[in-house]
Amino acid sequence: MKVAIFFSLFVFSFFSSQEKDAKKILQQEIIKEHLENGAWKYMLFSKEWQDNIDTGLKKDSTIAYLWQQKAMPLLKQKKYELGIPLIDKAVYYDEEAYLPYRAFILCIFVKNYSKAIDDFKECVRKYGNQYEMDHTYNFYIALCYLQLNLFDKAEKLLSDDIKTTVNKNGEDWVNPVTLFYHGIAKYEQQKWKEAIVEFDKAVKLYPKFSDAKFYKAICLKHLNENFKANILLAEGKKDAEKGNTISESNAIYEKYPYQVIWR
Repeated sequence: MKVAIFFSLFVFSFFSSQEKDAKKILQQEIIKEHLENGAWKYMLFSKEWQDNIDTGLKKDSTIAYLWQQKAMPLLKQKKYELGIPLIDKAVYYDEEAYLPYRAFILCIFVKNYSKAIDDFKECVRKYGNQYEMDHTYNFYIALCYLQLNLFDKAEKLLSDDIKTTVNKNGEDWVNPVTLFYHGIAKYEQQKWKEAIVEFDKAVKLYPKFSDAKFYKAICLKHLNENFKANILLAEGKKDAEKGNTISESNAIYEKYPYQVIWR
């Protein structure tokens, strides 16, 4: 009897696995036809982009990647009410791949920081402190904390994030943007000298980092070092005019928190 049950389970598992493999192959064919040879041949914001993806979704509405690709141009046009429900669909069909992406969108694009924190905390709980768009989930949680004026919480998370990277790979592997925001967390708590240390570290790795120079200059002014501050502000403005600002790929679509608008 036990042998019969085991054999039945084995057969069921075998055919179930075959069905999944066959479905994946079909989905890849749909992606190739309607993305690689369809939408991607047109401009990102074109009607043809959307039409090709819609045709693919009519064939299989469970392909999470199609939902994400349909949402992307809408999000980059700041049409969040249209784009977010599509990202929700992507999360529904492939949570592990797209829950971190939705959290990122909520943080950087939509600026719904409480919801972004909820999503990123869920990501950490389920998958560990992994990376999304070059930064850890905890980095983005810290960014949200900064935007909610929870500066001590942001400082703690960023400090831990930096220590983890240094212990694993060394100081040169720390992202200068992470150091910048660590400095911002200290700056907001009026820890002027400590903030300057972090901004200096960021500039050491990214010598023309205009935003770091701006906030360092403000710290110097608070320490009554006005001459140094004015020199640094002039230097930072020149760097900014050459495009040397927060070095994130999506910064062309959205201003990042504390990114300086130079006048």
